[in-house]
Amino acid sequence: MIKLGVLISGSGTNLQAIIDRIADGTLDASIELVVSSRADAYGLLRAQAAGIQTLTMDKSFYDEDNTADRIIASEMRYRNVDYILMAGYMRMVHEPLLAAFENRVVNIHPALLPSFKGAHGIQDAYDYGVKVTGVTVHFADNRYDCGPIIAQRALAVQEGWTVDELEAEIHKIEHVLYPEVVGLLAADRVRVRENGTVEILPE
Repeated sequence: MIKLGVLISGSGTNLQAIIDRIADGTLDASIELVVSSRADAYGLLRAQAAGIQTLTMDKSFYDEDNTADRIIASEMRYRNVDYILMAGYMRMVHEPLLAAFENRVVNIHPALLPSFKGAHGIQDAYDYGVKVTGVTVHFADNRYDCGPIIAQRALAVQEGWTVDELEAEIHKIEHVLYPEVVGLLAADRVRVRENGTVEILPE
């Protein structure tokens, strides 16, 4: 079993997907701490309902991002966390956290990186008129939406979809793919090669 920390900023639907897979016994993991960048994030209520400890790191609590990341890293180390999952965390992670958990901070992005980086990946892909988009799960580094790609899943964009319909389909993929990647991590099947690409080891 691996121990997880989860970083959120909003509704926490990806957090809930992982909680559900743990609860139904299909994911060999535990969530030790959920950290939110916003005190009003609904994901905090999801965590509390599942009996998971929470920590709020609102910007009013600290003077710079490195301070927040030092506190988060310390809390995660105290709980012997193996991997940190960014699940709709709308803040960059910085050196104090990345150094403490090298190649162990994971992010999910609602587009096929390296295309459509940033906070509006779904809207940007929709506005561009792409016929295929999707979801990427990758290790975070000190650049926004970069870092070694662990897994991607493509989605064909149907003619006539609204951006809300596209977003709903993207979320469906996220809620399957993210727990699958956590399962790979729990099975120790993920390796980062020297060239920065990821190898998935066979079962």
